[in-house]
Amino acid sequence: MEITEVRIKLMEDPQERLQAFCSITFDHCFVIRDLKIIEGTRGSFVAMPSRKLTDRCPCCGTKNQLRACFCSQCGAKLNDDRASRDTEGRSRLYADIAHPINARCREQIQARVMQAFAEEQVKATLPGYVCTYDDYGEDGFATLDDSELAEPITEREFRGRTLRMDSPEPSSAGAPQPMPVPRSGPHFPVPGLPRESSRDHDWVAAANGDRELSPDEGFGTGVM
Repeated sequence: MEITEVRIKLMEDPQERLQAFCSITFDHCFVIRDLKIIEGTRGSFVAMPSRKLTDRCPCCGTKNQLRACFCSQCGAKLNDDRASRDTEGRSRLYADIAHPINARCREQIQARVMQAFAEEQVKATLPGYVCTYDDYGEDGFATLDDSELAEPITEREFRGRTLRMDSPEPSSAGAPQPMPVPRSGPHFPVPGLPRESSRDHDWVAAANGDRELSPDEGFGTGVM
């Protein structure tokens, strides 16, 4: 097989050891992505796509990275020196998921990728340069869903808000106006919060527009 295409994505900080990502295509029909060009002590080299090695928590069986000090599921304290070591005494924290199995193939990939890397560095200095590496929008930012503001609030959220902010002004129907705050982030239980009653259901329904409160149920009802 021949390497018919190499795409390079240069890193923005030239001082970092990770210099670029790249993908290679064999015979116009098979692509391997996420190769990395890394600056080592003896010059730049090509690192194959890899994944972090894991083991299982002896208490709950959940997988954790080998450098994890605590289980991500049950919180059990783990020994942080669990990784095996190579012949040079370095911890083995990653495993290649695609790699050459002989020196000839590795040298062929290394030479072709480093040639494309040098050419990409020259192209990046020209006006109108556009990177051809496709990262599928991984460097983009997510957008907020406007429907989050319109979703009905839960009783706990509604009651929690009334304890965390000033009482809102009553509407013409006598019900308080719900605050237009996003529903993102954790909603925590409020210490000392009394148990919900049927009256709480009425207030939540009114805040969501599903029910109107009668005049004797309006804001301040029951205050002596």
